[in-house]
Amino acid sequence: MTSTFPNISISTERLVLRPLDTDDVPALAEMMNDEQVGAWTDVPQPFSEQAARTWITDHAPAERAAGRGLDLAVTEFLTQRLVGLIQLTRTNWHVRATELSYIVAPWARGEGYASEAALATAQWLFGDQKFERVELRTAADNAASQQVAQKIGCISEGVLRNACIAHVRTEDGWSDVRTDFIVWSLLPEDIEGADGPLADTGGFSAYPDWN
Repeated sequence: MTSTFPNISISTERLVLRPLDTDDVPALAEMMNDEQVGAWTDVPQPFSEQAARTWITDHAPAERAAGRGLDLAVTEFLTQRLVGLIQLTRTNWHVRATELSYIVAPWARGEGYASEAALATAQWLFGDQKFERVELRTAADNAASQQVAQKIGCISEGVLRNACIAHVRTEDGWSDVRTDFIVWSLLPEDIEGADGPLADTGGFSAYPDWN
């Protein structure tokens, strides 16, 4: 029987991480059309609202149902505005390991939202889901993503040479540029005793069947 992640809501001091909803379509499409998202991810450019709707209604539920991962909308606690996305992919239920990635809307960058959301997700994985390893991969030139990995306590394990395709804007659209991946890992003992975003007001709550 395939294991799957529950539909979960994770609360921190400033954020709520929850399943994506069709109300997120406009904000998700706007976020995905950002230059930095186009440069460092494989999200198709341009990214239409129909693509956002398909992601929310088809892709994300299918990934969760198959046990491969989980997509979580990251929203501001006070405004409920979509500030980013947390993705879990390549999940191995036997090893209890998964890969974590994050995207933050351009207007919300520099506020520490990526590290707050990533650490809260890792704490939930280690505590509630009994995972033993969270892996991150950052492009060699993506300093902002590397800073998030370092901030939440990840350990750099090495470099996957020539394993990443980044993108640069040209007069004719986007062009692929090959670069390295830096591999990071986070284990339960790496964040034990950490003063994380769940320390004061956070917590977990399970949704009923969301999809």
